[in-house]
Amino acid sequence: MSVANALLEEPRLDTFPRLLLHHARVRGERPATREKDLGIWQTWTWSQQAEEVRALACGLAELGFKRGDHLAIIGDNRPRLYWAMAAAQALGGVPVPLYQDAVAAEMAFVLQDAEIRFAIVEDQEQVDKMLEVMGQCPALSHILYDDTRGLRHYIQTELQSLDEVMEMGRIHDRERPEFLDGEIARGEPGDISVMLYTSGTTGRPKGVCQTHFSFITAAKSGCEFDHLGPQDSILSYLPMAWVGDHLFSYAQATVAGFTINCPESGDTVITDLREIGPTYYFAPPRVFENLLTTVMIRMEDASAVKRGMFEYFMAVARRCGAEILDGKPGVSAIDRLLYGLGNILIYGPLRNVLGMSRIRVAYTAGAAIGPDLFRFYRSIGINLKQLYGSTETCAAVCLQPDGEIKFDSVGKPAPGVEVKIAGNGEVLVRGQMLLREYYKLPADTAEAIDSEGYFHTGDAGFFDEDGHLKIIDRAKDVGKTESGALFAPNYIENKLKFFSFIKEAVAFGQGRPMVCAFINIDMGAVGNWAERRNISYSGYTDLAQKPEVYELIRGCIEKANAELAEDPVLSGSQVHRFLILHKELDPDDDELTRTRKVRRGFVAEKYAVLIAALYSGKASQFIETQVKFEDGRSGMVSAELLIMDARIFPAQKKAA
Repeated sequence: MSVANALLEEPRLDTFPRLLLHHARVRGERPATREKDLGIWQTWTWSQQAEEVRALACGLAELGFKRGDHLAIIGDNRPRLYWAMAAAQALGGVPVPLYQDAVAAEMAFVLQDAEIRFAIVEDQEQVDKMLEVMGQCPALSHILYDDTRGLRHYIQTELQSLDEVMEMGRIHDRERPEFLDGEIARGEPGDISVMLYTSGTTGRPKGVCQTHFSFITAAKSGCEFDHLGPQDSILSYLPMAWVGDHLFSYAQATVAGFTINCPESGDTVITDLREIGPTYYFAPPRVFENLLTTVMIRMEDASAVKRGMFEYFMAVARRCGAEILDGKPGVSAIDRLLYGLGNILIYGPLRNVLGMSRIRVAYTAGAAIGPDLFRFYRSIGINLKQLYGSTETCAAVCLQPDGEIKFDSVGKPAPGVEVKIAGNGEVLVRGQMLLREYYKLPADTAEAIDSEGYFHTGDAGFFDEDGHLKIIDRAKDVGKTESGALFAPNYIENKLKFFSFIKEAVAFGQGRPMVCAFINIDMGAVGNWAERRNISYSGYTDLAQKPEVYELIRGCIEKANAELAEDPVLSGSQVHRFLILHKELDPDDDELTRTRKVRRGFVAEKYAVLIAALYSGKASQFIETQVKFEDGRSGMVSAELLIMDARIFPAQKKAA
C-alpha cells in the first residue's frame, strides 16, 4: 500500500509516525535527510524516507519486535539509525539511543536496565561491543548492523545486516500491506516515544521516559518561536543519545519538515558544515569553545598585518556588534560604518570559515556558556541564543526571544511552560513537556515531581527584573567559602574556559579558605603556542608541566580574576592557586560524563591528594594515576605537578 493510501483525509498528527506520513504526502519530493558518504552527499526525500522506515519497521516485526519492546540504537548520526527510531515507534516500541563512544561495560548497564532484546548498531566497532556484553545481557537476541565492512566472517546467529532485514520487511509488507498502517493507527500521543538516559553526573544513569505528546509539544513550541519550517536545514552531528539532538534533529525536523544532514564523520564536521550551509544550528558550549580555539590558533599563525586588523575589528565588534544584531538604537554612525567594513573584511569571512554564513538562528545548551564566549559569536553576526532544559523536560524550558538577548541569562519561559523559584533558590518547572517517569524508578519519579506537578531541576537560579531566568549553577554545587563569599564553581570554570588555552577547569572552594582550580590545557592551542616559541615537548604530560605553560595559564587566570573582581557577588571567588593536571579528564576514566560534564565529586575523590596540596601551600605534588586506553588496556601516568599562585584583585565596581 502506498504512503498516500495509508493516510486518512484529515490525519491526526499526534505521533511521530503519523507526522512522517503527513510529510510524505504533502512534501514528498522535498529532501528529508542527507548523508555524506565517500565525499558525496546522498539525499532521501520525505516520500523515500517513509518507504525506508516502512521496510525497516516491517522487517523488525518479522523478527518478532512488538509493541512495548525497547530498541537500542548505537552509532554516529546515520540516516538509517534515525529511521530506526521511527520504525520502532511505528510498531509501538520505544527507541533507546546509547552514546556511541561509551565502553562496553557502560552499555551493558543500559542494555540490562532497559531490557533490550533488539539492537541496531552502526558498524563493526559497535557490533564488537554488543558481542562482548551479550553474556551479561541475556535478553539481547538480535543485533542488526548498518555498515557491513569488516563483518563478512562474523558467524554469530544473532547478527544480521539492515539490508537483509529491510528486504524481509518489503516482502512482509507486500504480503500483509495493512499490518503497519494498523500498528500506526493504534499509537496514541500518550505512548512512550523514546527513552533517553541521563548523563549520570552524580550516580547511575536513569531512563527518562518521554511521550509523543511531550516531545511534539516541545518541538512545536520551538518551531513556532523561531519560525522554523520545511525550508530550513540542520547539521546532525551530536550524539543521538543526547536530548538536544533528539529535540533538534528528530522531533523538530519531524514536526516542521526541515532537512537533517548527517556528516561523513566526526572529523569532517567543519568541512561538511561549510558545504551544507545550514540555516539552523545547535551545539553545546564545548563545541563553540573548540571553534573559537581553532580561530585563535589560526590567527596566531597569521601575519602581523592580519593579526592587527583582526584585533582592531574584533574590538569594534565587541563594542557594538551584538547591539547591531539585535537592532538596538544608540550605536553611532561611525561604529556602524566600521562594523560594516569589518563585516566585509573579517566577520563575513570568519562566519564562512566556521560554516555559519547562512545560519538564521543558532542555539547552545547542555551547560552554561560563558558570557564572553556568547558575546563573541553574536558580535560577529551569528544569531546565537541560549535555551535551558534537561532530559526530563525535552530540553525545552526557557528560550531567548530575538531582540531580548542577555549574555548572562537563559531567556524567558517557553510558551506553555511555568517556572518558579523555590525558597532554597532551586528552579522548579511545570508543563506538558515533562517526563512521564523514570523507567522502573517510581520513588525517583515521585521525588523529582512534587505534588503540584513541578519538576525539581536541581539548578539554582533567579529571575531578573525583565523576567529572564539566570542560572547560577547546580544547586548542590553552589555554596560559600570559609569567609562567606558566594562560590559558584561552574560560573568560574566557564570564565576560565573562554580562554583558548584552557580546555577544562574544575574549581574548588566550598567551605574552604580560598578558591583553587585544576586546569586541563587545550593540547592543540598550547601545542601551537609552544612550537612557535621553540619549546619542545614529548606529549601532554610533558607540555602541561612546562614553566612557560604555567605562566601562560596564570595570565589567563589573572584576567578571569580581574573580571570576577568587578562582580560584587562573586569577587570573593577569585582563583588563588592552581595546578595543571598531568592528563586530560576523560569519560573513559569516569571523570566526565558522555556529554562531557565534569563528575565533580568523583574528580575530588580521585585527586584528593592534589586538592590537599593546593590548600597546604605546597609548591608541587607527585601523583600517579591509572588511565584506560582506547583499545581497552590500562596504564599508569605519573608526574610531579607544579602548583602556582595567581594574583588576586580587590573588589571594585564594574566600569560603565
